[in-house]
Amino acid sequence: MSRLFEELDYCPTPIGTLSLRRRRDAKLGVDVFEIKLGDEFLMTSLFTASEVALARLGLEACEAQAPEVVVGGLGLGYTAQAVLERPGVAELRVIEYLAPVIEWHEAGLLPMGTALADDPRCRLVEGDFFAMARGSEGFDAAHRGRRFDAILADIDHAPDHLLDAHSDSFYQPEGLRALARHLKPGGIFGLWSDKVTDQRFVDRLEAVYATAWAAPVTFDNPLTGRPFTQTVYLARTARA
Repeated sequence: MSRLFEELDYCPTPIGTLSLRRRRDAKLGVDVFEIKLGDEFLMTSLFTASEVALARLGLEACEAQAPEVVVGGLGLGYTAQAVLERPGVAELRVIEYLAPVIEWHEAGLLPMGTALADDPRCRLVEGDFFAMARGSEGFDAAHRGRRFDAILADIDHAPDHLLDAHSDSFYQPEGLRALARHLKPGGIFGLWSDKVTDQRFVDRLEAVYATAWAAPVTFDNPLTGRPFTQTVYLARTARA
């Protein structure tokens, strides 16, 4: 039988104290893994439907046969895992700002063990996703200006609910344009949000990309017994 509560790691970071904990949910009869930054919950293994949907919807919209993909934000790894489950994925680069999160995956502390770290298609990269999106070098330091078939971001809670104020410009037209430079023609940008669709953000995407749309993701919340809706935003660059 699992312990009722265990803190697996606790460490300071540049944007706050990061902790990984595992607790036993007696009502559901499952172990729940949670990542917290200060007092904020970043991710829980209880609710992963929308993180998985970010990968699946993003790659369903992607027209490449062997897509090269970037995921911004590693967390518990559910988005990255869903990317790798797509047949034909050639390469996945996961950009994670907080080094301990990468170390948890390498050490096998999380539910999926070392699956991501061990997959030869997947590279876990410590770095600032938002700075890479702004910069001309992009997401592959060895290949300056390299472009990708899909870039999927799951970092902040929503475009208007940020973990750190320095990412605010990313969600404005200038930041969205900068990201588009790192996508191939017809490439897909996907963004996770824990809120219902904000049409103002869809309008912003439409002002920058050739097409843009929102996909609500509704799932049953096992704690409340009620449906809960989050959003995956998607946008496509102009085809050549």
